[in-house]
Amino acid sequence: MIKRLYCYSLAVFFIFAKTYLMINLKLTKRVLAPLFLLLIPLFGNIFSNQVNWSLFDFIVMGFLMGLTGLSIHFTMEKVRNKTLRIVPIIFILIIFLMIWAELAIGVFGSPIAGS
Repeated sequence: MIKRLYCYSLAVFFIFAKTYLMINLKLTKRVLAPLFLLLIPLFGNIFSNQVNWSLFDFIVMGFLMGLTGLSIHFTMEKVRNKTLRIVPIIFILIIFLMIWAELAIGVFGSPIAGS
């Protein structure tokens, strides 16, 4: 009787653990995958004199890309209709690109441009 109860509890634990890992794996992929794009300016910084990023630049861009990935993840989880998903995701990407352009070259002339 105790052995059977132990087997059932172990099976339930593995089912919940698998579900929990799959949910976190989705979140991890959607948030951390964009951060691998930071390898491009890192290699540019190492092998070229034309790319001049400081540690602060990497931190800000990593935060911005992580936040964008997290926003897209929550949009994909909350909006079930695939056609309705496209609009908020495009809006999130446009906001990301506008902030990136402002931080990079100061397109809009706001005080966050850094110059």
